[in-house]
Amino acid sequence: MPIYRYIEGRSFFHRVHPAVKVFALFIMFWSVYWVDNPLALMPLGILMLIAARLTGAWPNFYRLRWFFAILVATTTIMWLFFYQRGTPLFTIPLFHLRARSFELPFSSRTISFGGHPVGLSVTGLSIVFGVGRGLKLAELLAASVLFLSTTKVEEFTVGLNKLRVPYRFGFAISLAFRLAALFGDSAATIVDAQRLRGYNFNEGGAFERMRRYVPVAVPVFMGALRKANNMAMALEARGFGNRVEPTTFIDYPVRTSDRLAFAGLILLGAFHFMLYYTGLGGIGPSAPHASTKSLAASHQVQTLPIHQSSFRLP
Repeated sequence: MPIYRYIEGRSFFHRVHPAVKVFALFIMFWSVYWVDNPLALMPLGILMLIAARLTGAWPNFYRLRWFFAILVATTTIMWLFFYQRGTPLFTIPLFHLRARSFELPFSSRTISFGGHPVGLSVTGLSIVFGVGRGLKLAELLAASVLFLSTTKVEEFTVGLNKLRVPYRFGFAISLAFRLAALFGDSAATIVDAQRLRGYNFNEGGAFERMRRYVPVAVPVFMGALRKANNMAMALEARGFGNRVEPTTFIDYPVRTSDRLAFAGLILLGAFHFMLYYTGLGGIGPSAPHASTKSLAASHQVQTLPIHQSSFRLP
């Protein structure tokens, strides 16, 4: 099984300078961060899907298709409960709250509550906000998948170094990408070996299946400690940590296309920041330069709880 998500190719995204690739990943995160409206997020998502087709990274996207769908759906449903603003469109009944009452200590007063159904009031703003939050998470994941599909681990290290990131920090990040893939490959190999010996991982319920995977963790961690020790000795033998400027095996020249791509990424990041600043990328009148009247109106938007219980004090 492949331990990396990198897919060989000769597209422009593959041939661009590693520093531009790392900067592109930052700009994608930057652009998604400032925008909340789904209509403003969709063009960036379509752009990444087109890039996945052009670079040949579509198999990695297709492999995660259900994860993208579940991520957007669950995020949207979650924000229906927590973002209760605007006029309710309809109400979803959840459960019936039984009537209860109890007396206050050292007093003759009784507090009564309940005796009514509890429902979730769904508003148009809550749906839009939930879909926007789901698209934000999906596009962050898509940008990472596209980056890993077109960038080698060695290029990632070089790109961080060219962007003036300390070498030790960049090496630690690239090493995490390597070790995570190697540990996954080791776990898959151990699972296959146990299945050849007749060990069935699919018997029983969900908790029983999880318990059957516990013995796999022991050889994985033992192998990880062995690899970490060997890697430490290899790094010391190669003089890791010297004050000499580290060199790379492959030279990555900066071409005119790299400069144009860098400038285009800056414009993309500035465009999405302007969407935030003007309020076009947000939901409701939330622009930073909005007038006092607009801000006051935004604070008067009706906040609808799931249900407000009434308390009676006799």
